[in-house]
Amino acid sequence: MTARPATIRQCAILAGGLATRLGDIAADTPKPVLEVARRPFIAWLMREMLRFGVQDFVILTGHLPRAVEDAVLGAADALPKRVRVRFSEEPQRAGTGGALFHAAHLLDDSFLLCNGDSLFDCNLAALLADFARDAGEVLGRLVVREVPDASRYGTVALDADRVTAFNERPASAAAGPGLINAGIYALDRRVLDRLTASCSLERDLLAPLAQQGTLRATRQHGWFVDIGVPDDLAHARRELAACLDRPALFLDRDGVLNVDHGYVGSLDRWEWVDGAREAVALATSHGWHVFVVTNQAGIAHGLYGEPELDALQRWLADELRRCGGTLDDWRHCPYHTEARIDAYRRDSDWRKPAPGMLLDLMRSWELDPRRCLMIGDKETDMQAAERAGVAGHLFRGGNLLEFVRPLLA
Repeated sequence: MTARPATIRQCAILAGGLATRLGDIAADTPKPVLEVARRPFIAWLMREMLRFGVQDFVILTGHLPRAVEDAVLGAADALPKRVRVRFSEEPQRAGTGGALFHAAHLLDDSFLLCNGDSLFDCNLAALLADFARDAGEVLGRLVVREVPDASRYGTVALDADRVTAFNERPASAAAGPGLINAGIYALDRRVLDRLTASCSLERDLLAPLAQQGTLRATRQHGWFVDIGVPDDLAHARRELAACLDRPALFLDRDGVLNVDHGYVGSLDRWEWVDGAREAVALATSHGWHVFVVTNQAGIAHGLYGEPELDALQRWLADELRRCGGTLDDWRHCPYHTEARIDAYRRDSDWRKPAPGMLLDLMRSWELDPRRCLMIGDKETDMQAAERAGVAGHLFRGGNLLEFVRPLLA
């Protein structure tokens, strides 16, 4: 079996539940598309998945499927990046495992799976990195989180990171702390062979995988909400937008992430700056967006093309996720007033010191410039940051992690 990728491009979302505990609140509106902070709840979930490289969503529907489809398609149009969205409707009530079974023809060799009615604000790059390193016999990984009182939940038993059992809700009302399933999974499509047309994900897939030693867990911490009951839905409506209103770190590329050898447009000329990968991982683990904004006059001068730059960029994002961080998004400017290629010979408000790339990302991701930082190695980077209303920090070389650490604090 070939090595797993460090980025999983596809996420399946369970969105078919009946929402019986919400009563009249969800009588005509499926739970995942209830309005939370000016958008359907599932839109927040999709937006978070975008940050970690997901480009393809498979929505598993059951209850009121047309309402889910309409809301999700509208939400997708408003996301910061373009995505592919497809739907798999249960032919009858099939359970969480059955819903996945009926979507098998749409699923990749590796895919993420999550619940459409809960959101865990955590570093999913850690899950991706762990799953990429797992041996071929490991068929799945789930995110677990520790809660101070596990009496309301079933718990997950671990031996190191190997899941050994799923335990029922403790009998005692004073059970104490415990690890619980956060409802986010990285799965190998071989698990689909173990499902039937009507089955439970937890009982019929996860529990047997644990018994066979082929299921692992990644521990994470962060803010969590499940909108399955009225009080928790109200809690999400009060707090979710503020919790996901992230600070943002803008990075120039050449001279900050990689050693500036002049017009680096291919992998053979890439050399990491010391501490660059670790700096991005630290920012991600602290809950920051991370963006790259880079002038790329090498394209204007015909030294490489945009397809080559795009391939290098995808590799960069994959490598950062392999190290436990993520690159949420990026912008480049290929234009130059003295370009050798006619199509690129013009002035551009995206070319630093102009602020266009930063402004476009702040608009797309709804960022507050007062909570943004820009790190660059040239005065033009600092000028672009100032014009965008963002604090600029000039990096003069050395270890990027040590430079970034006090800024994140």
